[in-house]
Amino acid sequence: MSTPEDNRAYGEGDKSFLTAGGEAGLKQLADDFYQAMSTLPEAQHILSMHKEDLAISSDKLYRFLCGWLGGPKLYREKYGSIAIPKAHAHLDIGIEERDAWLGCMAEALKDKDYPQDFKDYLLEALMFPANRCRNR
Repeated sequence: MSTPEDNRAYGEGDKSFLTAGGEAGLKQLADDFYQAMSTLPEAQHILSMHKEDLAISSDKLYRFLCGWLGGPKLYREKYGSIAIPKAHAHLDIGIEERDAWLGCMAEALKDKDYPQDFKDYLLEALMFPANRCRNR
């Protein structure tokens, strides 16, 4: 028997957070994202924008995704509030960089056992913050 919570759309309440596997699922997604960035040839330019140790970047992405997808506000708890354009203002980010970033996320999502409609939703929804990072 389904509950009203089961019928929520992605983006409503914590539906997306739970579909992604909660904190553990999003931690793995962030780690897989940076693994993709480290290995995809088309991501080498954006990889060079990061420090050699990607642990902090992965932690920040994981914590951002938790709150952004309706879970606990872990980013705020550890790093304070985030203004996405300001946080990325020191980087030269255009369409090519945005697309490389989204490509890393698509690669990280590829082997996840998430429903396909959730993967599609997530990539489409991430276009908004990815575009907010652009400064050219």
